[in-house]
Amino acid sequence: MTLTSESAGAAAPFAPPEAGTVVVYRGLTLFDGTGSAPRPGMSIVVDGSVIHAVVPDADVPGVLAALTAGADRPADTEAGGAERAAADGAERPADAAADDAAAVEVVDLAGHFVTPGLVDAHQHLATPPDRPAAEAVLRRLVHSGVTAVRDMADDLRQVGDLARAARVGEIPAPDIHYAALMAGPGFFDDPRTHQVTQGAVPGEVPWMQAVTDTTDLPLAVALARGTHATAIKVYADLDADLVAAVTAEAHRQGILVWAHAAVFPATPGEVVAAGVDAVSHVTLLAHEAATGPLTTYKDKPPVDHASLVTGRDERLEALFARMREQDVVLDATAGMWASAELAGDTPETSERAARNTDLAIALTAQAHRAGVELATGTDYETAPGEPFPALYEELAFLVRHCGLPTAAVLRSATLVGARSAGTDHRTGTLVPGKQADFAVFAQDPLADIDHLRTITLTVKRGHRFPRAAYTADRPQENR
Repeated sequence: MTLTSESAGAAAPFAPPEAGTVVVYRGLTLFDGTGSAPRPGMSIVVDGSVIHAVVPDADVPGVLAALTAGADRPADTEAGGAERAAADGAERPADAAADDAAAVEVVDLAGHFVTPGLVDAHQHLATPPDRPAAEAVLRRLVHSGVTAVRDMADDLRQVGDLARAARVGEIPAPDIHYAALMAGPGFFDDPRTHQVTQGAVPGEVPWMQAVTDTTDLPLAVALARGTHATAIKVYADLDADLVAAVTAEAHRQGILVWAHAAVFPATPGEVVAAGVDAVSHVTLLAHEAATGPLTTYKDKPPVDHASLVTGRDERLEALFARMREQDVVLDATAGMWASAELAGDTPETSERAARNTDLAIALTAQAHRAGVELATGTDYETAPGEPFPALYEELAFLVRHCGLPTAAVLRSATLVGARSAGTDHRTGTLVPGKQADFAVFAQDPLADIDHLRTITLTVKRGHRFPRAAYTADRPQENR
């Protein structure tokens, strides 16, 4: 095929650096996300977009000597590793090591604290589509230490392009991993489904499909996969058998399944039994103890609130045990109902928000005690004029209201977040061979979760996003 244009395409000022671009971040205190205690006096050696070494500061000269002498680098985790390996195997002039050593950049982070990049496990970037608003949210996130998000079903025509632009570096943004939605036909009169399928028919597009027991599921899943989605999101109005069938077919085709914790009429226990990879909204788990049968998404029965807020309900305890055994991640969105965006402005809505907040606190704490892996999702964003994202509020809520240890919350926001997105093999911890995704803070967030607000630098795939580059901009550029 002959191309009609040799144009390089759009500029990519935020692209990952090329292999062979070596940067040493030294003098830092490291929380690496592996479960190890924080270590002071550490250095992270980054080669292009990949972590080459994590060592004490004193060991850096030896690491650089080996690196510039042509020693093997850790294998890349994505396409491009073969090209790097070939380049590494080439003959090097005798004086190349000296030249390379002179080219190494050193970033002094003495007195700073480093964690893996944060993950917001529940975002909606295009309901309805608004490209400037979405880019503003993404820009604030990446300048706040967030290196990845899960988009939990939207207009994937826009989200797919945002994900592409983020990945190649056209826009400042975290990596975006997104879901295509499946639900029963009754759900598709929801106004949101019309917002995300403008110009088409809700329920009849690859990213938002109505499914029944007569649906050709292999074809439906293949269509969803064609959007480049990471997962199928199982949402509403599906019974247990159909949830299980969708899950089995998605896994057969190599795609994750993220589900609402209750799908109506499928109960939380049935959703977990179907083998899904992650469930969202801890308050929906309360329907394992509903006082009536689950019927449809629009007709939720009451739950046994008094029993559940004790955090000791046996029905939930059994559910959490199954989730732990099956490695089902809980995207709790625990602080959602306490946010300014959802707190309500009438006595009725305020009372609903307060009851859901109490429920979220009790069940999240119970899930943590039971050993369930928690991811940190938000499902809302702070107002455009706010300097920091909703994720900071979620992490503080987990520490201050749910009683989780700060180290556990940071692990949830890093390694477990990566696991929820299916990317923990290449990110989520700071070890050699993984992506160079990390956040730098002037004060220790383990000592006080509000120290997240001392963010000074985000490194995503090796590219640096200084916080000052965000705060120094004119206010209208942050909207």
